[in-house]
Amino acid sequence: MTEQVVLVDEGGTPVGTADKVLVHTTETALHLAFSCHVYNADGLVLVTRRALSKLTWPGVWTNSFCGHPLPSESFDDAIARRAAFELGITVQSIELVLPDFRYRAVDASGIVENEICPVFRAFTTDAVAANPDEVSEFAWLSPAALSTAVESAPFAFSPWLGWQLEQLG
Repeated sequence: MTEQVVLVDEGGTPVGTADKVLVHTTETALHLAFSCHVYNADGLVLVTRRALSKLTWPGVWTNSFCGHPLPSESFDDAIARRAAFELGITVQSIELVLPDFRYRAVDASGIVENEICPVFRAFTTDAVAANPDEVSEFAWLSPAALSTAVESAPFAFSPWLGWQLEQLG
């Protein structure tokens, strides 16, 4: 069975579902997603480089991980599921930090991301064991170093990460 994403209307109300592998096209329907920024005990934030095999924004650096809640799945459960799948970690202290984040972006191949995408912060004490189908590299950075890097070379980062950092201040 294929993974389903939740399609939403302009107000964020669920209106149906679609296969995840079919929803991201040049005319992507608005759907529900999330982004998560993971911190460690030293106050560093985890950034990841998307695998080159990813359909959208392959090879760019981004926040710790993103995903789509399954129909009837809570954000906390979806975050735990994707943290384990993408990074081999467990997360605690999940906190909603940008409840109204929404974006539409088009990558170089013409594929569109069109998401209502609440942003969360979480904490881990685990060592990262990245799934190579999802993540090609990762690094722990100070929040200030991450902001400086995104400002200096925005082309190397996902557009949603830059927009999130602007809103997080």
